[in-house]
Amino acid sequence: MYQVNTQQGSSMEVKILAENENALLKRKEVTFQVEHNQTGSTPPRLEVKNAIAKLLKRDANLVFIKKLETKTGTRIAFGVANVYTSIEDAKLIEPEYILKRNVPPEKPKEEGKE
Repeated sequence: MYQVNTQQGSSMEVKILAENENALLKRKEVTFQVEHNQTGSTPPRLEVKNAIAKLLKRDANLVFIKKLETKTGTRIAFGVANVYTSIEDAKLIEPEYILKRNVPPEKPKEEGKE
């Protein structure tokens, strides 16, 4: 179990439920659970991604969350993530929409500042 403090000061607990080593695709497939009692809503994908990376002692850029869903009426989210050995392997295998979904949003450039 791993507990993460979010930016708002609340916390969530991440538990790895199952790990499966997929040698053919050079990745580890992870099923996880996130308890988010204090936040109320489903935590942001990037916070969960960073928590899983810390828990597995891997680089966050190699973790790709495929599914993250809170069950109706609960404050527990279940999800599936793939952890690759290299970013090149991930780009070959993961669909484009999953790659885009797991990249932090770009901050808008401030124009007019010198």
